[in-house]
Amino acid sequence: MSKIDELIGKFQEVSDHPQKTVLAYKKETGKGLVGMMPYYAPEEIVYAAGYLPVGLFGAQKPEIAAARTYLPPFACSLMQADMELQLNGTYDCLDAVVFSVPCDTLRCMSQKWHGKAPVVVFTHPQNRKIRAAVDFLRAEFEHVRSELERILSVTISDLAVQEAIKVYNENRRIMREFCDVAARYPQIFTPVRRHDVIKARWFMDKAVHTVWVRELIDAVKAEPVNPWNGKKIVLSGIMAEPDELLDIFREFNLAVVADDLAQESRQFRTDVPSGIDPLEQLAQQWQNFDGCPLALNPDKPRGQMLIDTAKKYSADAVVVCMMRFCDPEEFDYPIYKVEFEEAGVRYTSLDVDLESPSLEQLRTRVQAFSEIL
Repeated sequence: MSKIDELIGKFQEVSDHPQKTVLAYKKETGKGLVGMMPYYAPEEIVYAAGYLPVGLFGAQKPEIAAARTYLPPFACSLMQADMELQLNGTYDCLDAVVFSVPCDTLRCMSQKWHGKAPVVVFTHPQNRKIRAAVDFLRAEFEHVRSELERILSVTISDLAVQEAIKVYNENRRIMREFCDVAARYPQIFTPVRRHDVIKARWFMDKAVHTVWVRELIDAVKAEPVNPWNGKKIVLSGIMAEPDELLDIFREFNLAVVADDLAQESRQFRTDVPSGIDPLEQLAQQWQNFDGCPLALNPDKPRGQMLIDTAKKYSADAVVVCMMRFCDPEEFDYPIYKVEFEEAGVRYTSLDVDLESPSLEQLRTRVQAFSEIL
């Protein structure tokens, strides 16, 4: 096994076994775990408390049963899976859960959460481009901090939050570099391998993840850059799972050279700005962030952002991974679809459902699209 394969294998182990990973972390460090409900929550505040922020991204092909009692069948499969895991005790290892409520399903989830871990709920302002939005969100983050201090019996100082911001910004920077490097080496970073490196950051100390990624980048850069004889695509949406979906791209020689996924690159697209008030800095980051339907911007820049990304990475097409029953994502699609057509960007949309993915239908659709390309 080469050094690169060995390093990627470490990320794959974390990505494939998140519960095992976080429980091992808890045992080794003595630190607790705080769940972060998808997909924009102030992880830095949790990190500053001395706890590990853990992403709650459901499961690949989960069996949904008990969750039907609490959520309607048209709730997206990501939320259905999270509710099921909470009800079957998977999330009992958490010491608290932090909820943002930017969509109707998340509002319901925050009210119906029955896990052992106490819930901290806050609201992101949607009229984001005014000064009052920063002031409002800063107050919400102060609420998150005070509730975590009460629940976890800790003190979260401004200095600790500033240090956490430094750790997270460094991880964001290294992840942007990783994405650029991975785009040049599609033979090494298959769609699943690329995904595993990014997904692993949800279940690791960000400082450790940064070290691992830096080591991987250095090892990969020592390899020659070879021409890619397939096609290159950009993914957009909430997430591109299960892994079998990503394997279909590989089957038809499609390399993922960039993404606009909420589970992946949207998390490290924008740094937290510098300043003297860490909670205000975190609030300012939300104002600076764009390109997601849960972060309202009347100018709707997502389409042009995707067009620019496709050009930057010389991608042949954009593939939209449309989470079934996700209204915000579905409302955005007609807008940037027209922009793609006007700009001459090729695109297709795939129906994503974690619970019961129609893999053969997806395979047929991807095969047809690859032949068109």
